[in-house]
Amino acid sequence: MTRIKNMKIIAFYLPQFHNIPENDEWWGDGFTEWVNVKKTKPAFEGHSQPRVPLNQNYYNLLDDDVKIWQAELAKKYGIYGFAYYHYWFNGHMLLEKPMEQMLANKKVDMPFCISWANEPWTKAWVGNERKTLIAQHYGNEKEWKEHFDYLLQFFKDDRYIKVEGKPLFIIYRPEIIPCLNEMIDCWKKLAKENGFEGLKIACQSNDYYLIKNRDDSRIDYNIEFQPDFSCGALRRQKFSTLRAIRRDITRFVGKHFGIDLYRIGQKTLRKLDKTNRVDYDKVWEKIVSTKPFSKKNIPGAYVGWDNSPRYGERATIYMGDTPEKFEHYMDLQIKNAKENYSTDMMFMYAWNEWAEGGYLEPDERSGYKNLEAVRNALVKNNEFPW
Repeated sequence: MTRIKNMKIIAFYLPQFHNIPENDEWWGDGFTEWVNVKKTKPAFEGHSQPRVPLNQNYYNLLDDDVKIWQAELAKKYGIYGFAYYHYWFNGHMLLEKPMEQMLANKKVDMPFCISWANEPWTKAWVGNERKTLIAQHYGNEKEWKEHFDYLLQFFKDDRYIKVEGKPLFIIYRPEIIPCLNEMIDCWKKLAKENGFEGLKIACQSNDYYLIKNRDDSRIDYNIEFQPDFSCGALRRQKFSTLRAIRRDITRFVGKHFGIDLYRIGQKTLRKLDKTNRVDYDKVWEKIVSTKPFSKKNIPGAYVGWDNSPRYGERATIYMGDTPEKFEHYMDLQIKNAKENYSTDMMFMYAWNEWAEGGYLEPDERSGYKNLEAVRNALVKNNEFPW
């Protein structure tokens, strides 16, 4: 296997730190990600909430100085690029302004790619996943071309991340797109017509890997989206007995009753053993011991997880994280990537997912230590890019 040099750590980037009319309507005037972050309270003794940015830097992403600061800070500590979440609903866009402003301002000097968060928006944050705020419709060739034409301005930018001359485009959940193959074929054709070698399509959803007999011929990369990728594997092991019971019940009394019982059983077990509290070390140990199931796999990493600001009592909280542990596991994961994977990319959760506890940006809790951990792990592996 070719030795990886200059590991490209790409951090997922959330743009929901500015006001938009839709969020004002759905969640109240002035809503941004900071609203939920600020109001969070500790759920138990030792629960580290609320999370406060260093110097109370509750920034607005419409300020270009913020985006320049983020890019300079990330590069200083060895982050190669950002993967911007992109929200496109058959031509209707949400939270698009920070990325468009970045495109227009070359002072935001940071490689980037785009992850299309192609789910419908619902009220899942308040426990009502069936209440759709904006639906997702994929259309046909006309709509696919309209979407591609919008993306093209980004693909053409010198900062856009390309592999073998092909722009890297991530689809968050390809498994919910009924016209996936036709749409990707259309996009790759349009990419060639516009002077590229093609497109590189990456899957971000871990659910996609669980589909039996899936046709992934159009997918070039499988991102191991951590920590969910490894936590999901641990959870499936834990609930294997319950799944076996579900299969037996389903066989005799029907599919829907079996599924409902399974869900009730999961919920009950989690209450009994507090499985909403996850061991940070166990998940990382699973990550660094993971070997790719395909040459398409891209390794992942995560800095932390606590989505209490979004989900309250239904939150999942990873316990035991420290910058020192993070550095240790990043060191091991870089070694794992170099020894076992076929790509020089690694996707990090995340740059600024403050409402889910996944952020590298400095805070009052740890200062710059998580960023220093990334840099130190790269240096230890002789992979720091400059």
